[in-house]
Order: sequence, then structure tokens, then C-alpha cells
Amino acid sequence: MQGSSPQVLIVGAGPCGLAAAIELGHRGIRTLVVERNDRVGYSPRSKTTHTRTCEHLRRWGIAKNLKKASPLGVDYPSNMAFVTRLNGKLITTVEDAMYCKPVRNELYAEHAQWIPQYILEEVLRVHAATLPTVTIRFQTEMISFEQRPDGVTARLRNSASGEEMETHCEYLIGADGARSAVRDAIGATMQGESGLSRNYNIIFHCPGLYDAVRLGPAVMYWIVNDDLPCTMGPLDYNDHWYFMPLFIPDGWKLQDFEVPALVSKATGLDLPCRILSSDEWVANRLVADRYRDRRVFLAGDAGHLHPPHGGFGMNSSVHDAVDLGWKIAATLQGWAGPALLESYEQERKPVHRLMVEQSITNHGLAPHRYIRPGLADDTPDGERTRREMAVRIHAEKAPEFRSLGIVLGYRYDGSPTIVSDGSDPPRQTVTDYTPSAYPGCRAPHAWLEDGSSLYDHFGSGFTLLADVADFEVDAALREAGSLGVPLKAMEFPTRAIADLYQARYALIRPDQHVAWRGPSLASFRTLLARVTGLVRLQ
Repeated sequence: MQGSSPQVLIVGAGPCGLAAAIELGHRGIRTLVVERNDRVGYSPRSKTTHTRTCEHLRRWGIAKNLKKASPLGVDYPSNMAFVTRLNGKLITTVEDAMYCKPVRNELYAEHAQWIPQYILEEVLRVHAATLPTVTIRFQTEMISFEQRPDGVTARLRNSASGEEMETHCEYLIGADGARSAVRDAIGATMQGESGLSRNYNIIFHCPGLYDAVRLGPAVMYWIVNDDLPCTMGPLDYNDHWYFMPLFIPDGWKLQDFEVPALVSKATGLDLPCRILSSDEWVANRLVADRYRDRRVFLAGDAGHLHPPHGGFGMNSSVHDAVDLGWKIAATLQGWAGPALLESYEQERKPVHRLMVEQSITNHGLAPHRYIRPGLADDTPDGERTRREMAVRIHAEKAPEFRSLGIVLGYRYDGSPTIVSDGSDPPRQTVTDYTPSAYPGCRAPHAWLEDGSSLYDHFGSGFTLLADVADFEVDAALREAGSLGVPLKAMEFPTRAIADLYQARYALIRPDQHVAWRGPSLASFRTLLARVTGLVRLQ
């Protein structure tokens, strides 16, 4: 890392902390990441990397790296199979859940991936380590920090040697998870409901299990029976599986020696298995009352906690990192005003609340909900019961497995750095996404004739899309230069793409969200001052 001290200190090297480091590192910001563990990726945890997250990986040039790292391969079907047991009856299969199929889709630049979180973390870590302004220190924990007008002084400790050290930075990001020490230090509190359910995430090795399943390939089997409703699925082709007993009764403490019998009960198969890890997790509905104290920010699980159903948690943490990362970089580089960093919480918190509520709805549709008498019977009545339940599953679970309306359709309403054009906002449902250039939305995506994505041609700063590169565009570039704001101008590649944006001009932010659209660039200097937070709307 160049320079005598980091400009930004990140506490935590999970997906959020690593994504923030990459976003800052790509912008030349000296960044130090400290992680109390000795490496990344101790548990699969999340297994869905959404399309939107993969678009950010594409922007960083590493989406292809994640595809290569997939232990099941990107062609493995991301199916959700609802079964009575792994050797029982198939109720129904939801195909291509989360949009992981590796085919070109006009709506997005990258398909999603079903991949263990520990592999995503390693892909992020390897890339972050290549950035000259980023340093990652493992076995290092933050023990305290103090804020001053000119920055933050943090006390760090190496857990292996016990050595303590002091570092000074201009901003600190708490990406240190559910038990965030940074959150406690700034006095932020989590608000909502905790302890909605007790659950386990178990990783085990069971030779022969992959080949023993005869109900079709799936990334998750929803096991619906009276004995042990749960979810489980393969992590690779080497018979490493995850197993998640859900809604565990209070007072029951699962012991490792009990797991093989439970796996046998859930699967209906009597195969030897070895437990690799077992973690209890509790479903919560919690959002921090604030995400900032002066120069210290919360991101990821430090600021919001909810059940994993739908895959919103890890993915929204990466989006936090992107939103906060480019804004801190802009501030440190001198082309942003105070309102830009203020917009972080104003933009992200409503999105978190939306995702929290949807994940809570999904959480309530666990396997036990679909138990019915005779569901596993090999009789005409059993077959009829399974058909009826299949219809219900497809209707109720669509918002969990087909959630592009949230994954791509969230927008930053009310942000002080988004300029409204007076039009009506688009109507999105959880399952239906309609591309829109309404200010605050993710920029509508399109593929170009040469096979590239429109996003591939956006600049690392702001991008001005225009019908024609006329004198107004030239003047806008000069205005941006005088303010030090990085701006790239480009014409809409085709009339069809211009029609997606429904305006003569559209200004795209570094995070690919629309900051403004309109018919004229006559007041472009004032517009730039708004979208970079140099001035506030009165």
C-alpha cells in the first residue's frame, strides 16, 4: 500500500469488507482491511450471488473468475426440488431459481451464480490483493478507535503475537458482521425483532450421497415430511453437502453425534457421513437506527439482519460497499460535497427495509408449511396431494426464487443526490422487473451488436448518455472538468437503447444508477453540484 497510512480502514473481510476494499482500490484509495480470523471463508453461509452482484464483479473484471471457481460448474441447474425425502417422492421442481442459467438475458449483464460464500470471498480476496493501494491483514482485530475532526485513530491488535499498533485513517467502515464492535462503539442500536426462529447450518461429507439421489439435480432439496422438514443440497461433486434443520424447538441443542441419524431421517438413506462444521443461526428482523457517526460508517450485517431466504443479505452487503465506496472515494478525491456521504444511509436503508420484509415473508414459507397427510403415499390420493401442493409451492415461492423486481428493481427514492424529472416512478412487483431510467433506478441494460454490454462502456465516474454528441455535450464535459468531476460522454448506441431511457440525455452514476435524465444540459453545472453533493436542494 502506497503512502504512510490508509485513507480508509475497513473492519471485517467478509464479502462486504472485501467489496468495499475493491471499490476503493479500483479508485486508487489507500485502504487497510483488518480481519480477526486467519483467512476468509469459514462457512458457506449464503449460496446465491445475485445478478446485480455479478454485474459489479463484471465491472471489477472478475465475474469470469467466479464462474471458473464454481465447484458445481455454471451449467449445473439451479433447481429447487421439493421432495418428501431424497429417496422419496418428488413434489415439484422450480427450475433456474435466482436466474443462474448461463444464457444471455436482455435485462442484465451477468447471470446469477449458486456458489458457496467462502468461494466468493476467496475470489474477492485474491482480486483485492492485486490492487496496489489495498492491504489485508488477517489475525488482526480492532480493539478501539477515536474520532477527531481530521480523521479516525484506531487501535489494532495482532491476535497471534499480541502486538498492538495504532493507525490513522480518514474514514472507517464497520463491515464486521452481526456482532459488530464498530456498531457498538458508535452507539447504534438494532431495531426490530430478534429470535424469530432457531436453525442450524451443518456441513458434512457423505460418500455416495450425490449418486444416490434419483429425483433430478438441484442446488437445494426442500425436504417436506413430519420427521424432519429441512433443506439440504450439494456443495460440490465430492459429496460435500449442507444440511439446514429449520425452526428448531427451544431447548434443543443439536450435538454433532446426532447429525448422522438426522441426515438419515431426512434423506431416507443410510449412508455414513462425517460432520465438518455445525453452526446455529437465529432468524432476525433488525435494522440499525443509524449507519453513521461522523467519519465512521456501518455496512452489511453490521447494519441490517434478516433471514437468508431469497439471498438478499450477502448481496445487499456488497451493494452497501459499492454505494459507500465510490462516495468515500469521491470525497477523498475532492469532487464531492458533504451531501454525497449523507446520501448513503438515505439511499440504502429503505432498500434494506424492503429486503428485510421480503426475506421475512420467505422465511415463513419453510418446508414444514407444505406437510400434508398422505403426501408421500404411493397411491392415487398421494399423487393428487402432491399435484395440489406443487401448484401452491409455485404460487407461494415465486417471490423467493423469481425476485428480479427487488434484485434489479430497487431504486433510491428521496436521495438528496438524485434529481427527479417529475415523472411517475415505475411500478415493480417482487417477481416482475421492468427496466426504467426513472432517476434513482439502476440504468436499463442492453446488449450491443458486438456482444458487449452497455455497462462495459460506462466510465468509472459519471457517464453522460446523449442522443447526439453535440455542443451541449461538449459544454457539459468542460463544466465537469472545471469541477474535477470524472465524466465520460457517449451517444446512445442504438435508437432502441435511447427509447429505454426515454430522454435526450441521461446521467449515470459510478454505481450504474441513473442520477438524472432530461431534455437539455443548459444547467449542467448546477446539476453536477447536486448529484455530487456539493450543494443541497433547498
